[in-house]
Amino acid sequence: MSEEQAVLVERRDRVMIITLNRPDAMNAINGALSNGLWNAIKELDEDDGLTAGVITGNGRAFCAGMDLKAFARGEDIGPLNEFVRTGAKKPLIGAINGFALAGGCEVALTCDLLVASTAAKIGIREVKVGLFAAAGGVFRLPARVGYAKAMEMALTGEPITAEEAMAAGMLSGLTAPEDLLEAAVTLAERIAENAPLAVAASKALVRAAAQGVEEDKLWEMQVPLQKTVFSSNDAKEGPLAFAEKRAPNWTGT
Repeated sequence: MSEEQAVLVERRDRVMIITLNRPDAMNAINGALSNGLWNAIKELDEDDGLTAGVITGNGRAFCAGMDLKAFARGEDIGPLNEFVRTGAKKPLIGAINGFALAGGCEVALTCDLLVASTAAKIGIREVKVGLFAAAGGVFRLPARVGYAKAMEMALTGEPITAEEAMAAGMLSGLTAPEDLLEAAVTLAERIAENAPLAVAASKALVRAAAQGVEEDKLWEMQVPLQKTVFSSNDAKEGPLAFAEKRAPNWTGT
Protein backbone atom coordinates (compact mmCIF):
# COMPACT_ATOMS: atom_id res chain seq x y z
CA MET A 1 0.00 0.00 0.00
CA SER A 2 1.37 3.43 -0.97
CA GLU A 3 1.62 6.43 1.34
CA GLU A 4 -1.27 8.04 -0.54
CA GLN A 5 -3.46 4.99 0.11
CA ALA A 6 -2.39 4.53 3.74
CA VAL A 7 -3.36 8.10 4.63
CA LEU A 8 -6.24 9.94 2.96
CA VAL A 9 -6.52 13.73 2.88
CA GLU A 10 -9.67 15.79 2.40
CA ARG A 11 -10.11 19.55 2.52
CA ARG A 12 -13.18 21.29 3.86
CA ASP A 13 -12.62 24.99 3.38
CA ARG A 14 -9.86 25.87 5.90
CA VAL A 15 -9.84 22.43 7.57
CA MET A 16 -7.81 19.39 6.49
CA ILE A 17 -9.18 15.95 7.41
CA ILE A 18 -6.42 13.32 7.66
CA THR A 19 -7.67 9.73 7.74
CA LEU A 20 -5.41 6.84 8.70
CA ASN A 21 -6.41 4.18 6.20
CA ARG A 22 -5.17 0.69 7.05
CA PRO A 23 -8.47 -0.60 8.48
CA ASP A 24 -7.61 -4.28 8.06
CA ALA A 25 -4.57 -3.70 10.31
CA MET A 26 -6.48 -1.38 12.69
CA ASN A 27 -4.43 1.48 11.21
CA ALA A 28 -1.23 0.10 12.74
CA ILE A 29 1.80 2.24 12.00
CA ASN A 30 4.12 1.03 9.25
CA GLY A 31 6.37 2.99 6.91
CA ALA A 32 3.62 3.93 4.45
CA LEU A 33 1.26 5.23 7.14
CA SER A 34 4.01 7.09 9.00
CA ASN A 35 5.26 8.80 5.84
CA GLY A 36 1.74 9.57 4.66
CA LEU A 37 0.84 11.16 8.00
CA TRP A 38 4.02 13.25 8.08
CA ASN A 39 3.49 14.43 4.51
CA ALA A 40 -0.08 15.46 5.36
CA ILE A 41 1.11 17.41 8.41
CA LYS A 42 3.72 19.25 6.34
CA GLU A 43 1.07 20.08 3.75
CA LEU A 44 -1.22 21.41 6.48
CA ASP A 45 1.51 23.63 7.92
CA GLU A 46 2.71 24.97 4.58
CA ASP A 47 -0.69 25.87 3.11
CA ASP A 48 -1.85 29.40 4.03
CA GLY A 49 -5.36 28.36 3.02
CA LEU A 50 -5.59 25.91 5.91
CA THR A 51 -5.98 26.77 9.60
CA ALA A 52 -6.54 23.45 11.40
CA GLY A 53 -6.40 19.70 10.91
CA VAL A 54 -8.42 16.70 12.08
CA ILE A 55 -6.85 13.23 12.38
CA THR A 56 -9.08 10.17 12.51
CA GLY A 57 -8.99 6.49 11.56
CA ASN A 58 -10.87 4.38 9.04
CA GLY A 59 -12.64 1.33 10.48
CA ARG A 60 -12.90 0.28 14.11
CA ALA A 61 -9.63 1.83 15.28
CA PHE A 62 -8.08 5.26 15.43
CA CYS A 63 -4.68 3.59 15.48
CA ALA A 64 -3.63 0.37 17.21
CA GLY A 65 0.02 1.45 17.50
CA MET A 66 3.13 0.14 15.85
CA ASP A 67 2.74 -2.62 13.28
CA LEU A 68 4.54 -5.27 15.33
CA LYS A 69 4.88 -7.59 12.32
CA ALA A 70 6.65 -4.83 10.41
CA PHE A 71 8.76 -4.06 13.49
CA ALA A 72 9.75 -7.73 13.81
CA ARG A 73 10.82 -7.73 10.16
CA GLY A 74 13.03 -4.73 10.86
CA GLU A 75 10.96 -2.44 8.62
CA ASP A 76 11.67 1.27 8.95
CA ILE A 77 8.48 2.84 10.33
CA GLY A 78 9.43 6.25 8.97
CA PRO A 79 9.18 9.68 10.58
CA LEU A 80 6.68 8.86 13.34
CA ASN A 81 9.01 10.04 16.09
CA GLU A 82 9.59 13.29 14.23
CA PHE A 83 5.84 13.86 14.11
CA VAL A 84 5.22 13.10 17.79
CA ARG A 85 8.17 15.28 18.84
CA THR A 86 7.24 18.33 16.78
CA GLY A 87 3.54 17.91 15.99
CA ALA A 88 2.12 20.59 13.74
CA LYS A 89 2.39 24.36 13.86
CA LYS A 90 -1.35 24.57 13.29
CA PRO A 91 -3.98 23.14 15.64
CA LEU A 92 -4.65 19.41 15.38
CA ILE A 93 -7.81 17.72 16.60
CA GLY A 94 -7.79 13.97 17.15
CA ALA A 95 -11.12 12.30 16.38
CA ILE A 96 -10.74 8.99 18.23
CA ASN A 97 -13.21 6.62 16.64
CA GLY A 98 -12.08 3.37 18.28
CA PHE A 99 -8.90 1.88 19.69
CA ALA A 100 -6.10 4.41 20.26
CA LEU A 101 -3.43 2.16 21.70
CA ALA A 102 0.33 2.36 22.18
CA GLY A 103 1.71 4.48 19.32
CA GLY A 104 -1.87 5.31 18.39
CA CYS A 105 -2.37 6.86 21.81
CA GLU A 106 0.87 8.79 21.29
CA VAL A 107 -0.40 10.10 17.95
CA ALA A 108 -3.54 11.24 19.80
CA LEU A 109 -1.44 12.90 22.52
CA THR A 110 0.37 14.88 19.82
CA CYS A 111 -2.96 16.49 18.92
CA ASP A 112 -3.98 19.69 20.68
CA LEU A 113 -7.60 18.73 21.25
CA LEU A 114 -9.29 15.35 21.38
CA VAL A 115 -12.86 14.28 20.65
CA ALA A 116 -13.79 10.63 21.07
CA SER A 117 -16.69 8.35 20.31
CA THR A 118 -18.23 6.22 23.02
CA ALA A 119 -16.58 3.22 21.32
CA ALA A 120 -13.06 4.52 21.96
CA LYS A 121 -10.47 2.81 24.15
CA ILE A 122 -7.25 4.69 24.89
CA GLY A 123 -4.07 3.25 26.34
CA ILE A 124 -0.34 2.60 26.23
CA ARG A 125 0.04 -1.21 26.07
CA GLU A 126 3.76 -1.41 25.34
CA VAL A 127 4.69 -3.08 28.66
CA LYS A 128 2.62 -6.08 27.57
CA VAL A 129 5.00 -6.75 24.65
CA GLY A 130 8.29 -5.96 26.39
CA LEU A 131 8.51 -2.29 25.39
CA PHE A 132 7.48 1.08 26.83
CA ALA A 133 5.71 4.06 25.33
CA ALA A 134 8.83 5.79 23.99
CA ALA A 135 7.06 8.18 21.61
CA GLY A 136 5.96 10.54 24.37
CA GLY A 137 3.20 8.52 25.99
CA VAL A 138 4.77 7.96 29.40
CA PHE A 139 5.52 11.63 30.01
CA ARG A 140 2.62 13.27 28.17
CA LEU A 141 -0.19 11.28 29.75
CA PRO A 142 0.08 12.85 33.25
CA ALA A 143 -0.82 16.28 31.87
CA ARG A 144 -3.88 14.81 30.15
CA VAL A 145 -5.28 12.37 32.72
CA GLY A 146 -3.45 13.12 35.99
CA TYR A 147 -0.54 11.39 37.72
CA ALA A 148 -2.38 8.44 39.27
CA LYS A 149 -4.29 7.41 36.16
CA ALA A 150 -1.23 7.92 33.92
CA MET A 151 0.91 5.75 36.19
CA GLU A 152 -1.78 3.06 36.26
CA MET A 153 -2.10 3.09 32.47
CA ALA A 154 1.68 2.96 31.97
CA LEU A 155 2.33 0.11 34.42
CA THR A 156 -0.69 -2.11 33.73
CA GLY A 157 -0.91 -1.51 29.99
CA GLU A 158 -4.68 -1.47 30.35
CA PRO A 159 -6.69 1.09 28.33
CA ILE A 160 -9.33 3.45 29.65
CA THR A 161 -12.77 4.01 28.17
CA ALA A 162 -13.87 7.19 26.44
CA GLU A 163 -16.04 7.98 29.46
CA GLU A 164 -13.03 7.68 31.78
CA ALA A 165 -10.98 9.88 29.43
CA MET A 166 -13.73 12.50 29.45
CA ALA A 167 -13.97 12.46 33.25
CA ALA A 168 -10.18 12.85 33.50
CA GLY A 169 -10.26 15.98 31.33
CA MET A 170 -8.50 14.37 28.38
CA LEU A 171 -11.30 15.07 25.90
CA SER A 172 -13.03 18.18 24.60
CA GLY A 173 -16.05 16.16 23.55
CA LEU A 174 -17.68 12.74 23.66
CA THR A 175 -20.07 11.65 20.93
CA ALA A 176 -21.92 8.72 19.44
CA PRO A 177 -19.73 6.93 16.88
CA GLU A 178 -21.79 8.18 13.94
CA ASP A 179 -21.43 11.81 15.07
CA LEU A 180 -17.71 11.83 15.81
CA LEU A 181 -16.17 13.17 12.63
CA GLU A 182 -18.68 15.98 12.23
CA ALA A 183 -18.18 16.98 15.87
CA ALA A 184 -14.40 17.15 15.34
CA VAL A 185 -14.74 19.05 12.07
CA THR A 186 -17.18 21.49 13.67
CA LEU A 187 -14.63 22.19 16.40
CA ALA A 188 -11.94 22.69 13.75
CA GLU A 189 -14.25 25.04 11.84
CA ARG A 190 -14.80 27.11 14.98
CA ILE A 191 -11.02 27.48 15.22
CA ALA A 192 -10.76 28.25 11.49
CA GLU A 193 -13.10 31.24 11.89
CA ASN A 194 -10.17 33.03 13.54
CA ALA A 195 -6.97 34.54 12.17
CA PRO A 196 -4.51 31.73 11.29
CA LEU A 197 -1.34 33.42 12.54
CA ALA A 198 -3.03 34.38 15.81
CA VAL A 199 -4.32 30.84 16.23
CA ALA A 200 -0.88 29.31 15.63
CA ALA A 201 0.80 31.73 18.06
CA SER A 202 -1.83 31.06 20.72
CA LYS A 203 -1.35 27.31 20.31
CA ALA A 204 2.42 27.59 20.65
CA LEU A 205 2.21 29.59 23.87
CA VAL A 206 -0.47 27.43 25.51
CA ARG A 207 1.51 24.27 24.73
CA ALA A 208 4.74 25.77 26.06
CA ALA A 209 3.00 26.80 29.28
CA ALA A 210 1.46 23.33 29.65
CA GLN A 211 4.91 21.79 29.20
CA GLY A 212 6.21 23.76 32.17
CA VAL A 213 8.17 26.50 30.45
CA GLU A 214 8.85 29.22 33.01
CA GLU A 215 6.93 32.47 32.70
CA ASP A 216 10.04 34.57 32.02
CA LYS A 217 10.81 32.29 29.06
CA LEU A 218 7.21 32.52 27.87
CA TRP A 219 7.47 36.31 27.77
CA GLU A 220 10.64 35.96 25.68
CA MET A 221 8.95 33.43 23.41
CA GLN A 222 6.01 35.78 22.94
CA VAL A 223 8.10 38.69 21.61
CA PRO A 224 8.76 37.39 18.06
CA LEU A 225 5.27 35.89 17.87
CA GLN A 226 3.70 39.20 18.81
CA LYS A 227 5.87 41.04 16.27
CA THR A 228 4.77 38.68 13.49
CA VAL A 229 1.08 38.56 14.37
CA PHE A 230 0.53 42.21 15.23
CA SER A 231 2.23 43.43 12.04
CA SER A 232 0.37 41.00 9.77
CA ASN A 233 -2.22 41.78 7.13
CA ASP A 234 -4.73 39.82 9.18
CA ALA A 235 -4.13 42.17 12.14
CA LYS A 236 -5.28 45.00 9.88
CA GLU A 237 -8.15 43.00 8.41
CA GLY A 238 -9.64 41.99 11.76
CA PRO A 239 -10.40 45.47 13.14
CA LEU A 240 -11.49 46.67 9.68
CA ALA A 241 -13.96 43.81 9.31
CA PHE A 242 -15.25 44.48 12.82
CA ALA A 243 -15.79 48.16 12.02
CA GLU A 244 -17.53 47.29 8.74
CA LYS A 245 -19.69 44.63 10.44
CA ARG A 246 -18.65 41.83 8.11
CA ALA A 247 -16.83 38.53 8.35
CA PRO A 248 -13.04 38.93 8.07
CA ASN A 249 -11.19 37.63 5.02
CA TRP A 250 -8.16 35.94 6.56
CA THR A 251 -5.12 35.31 4.38
CA GLY A 252 -2.69 33.94 6.96
CA THR A 253 -0.23 36.69 6.11
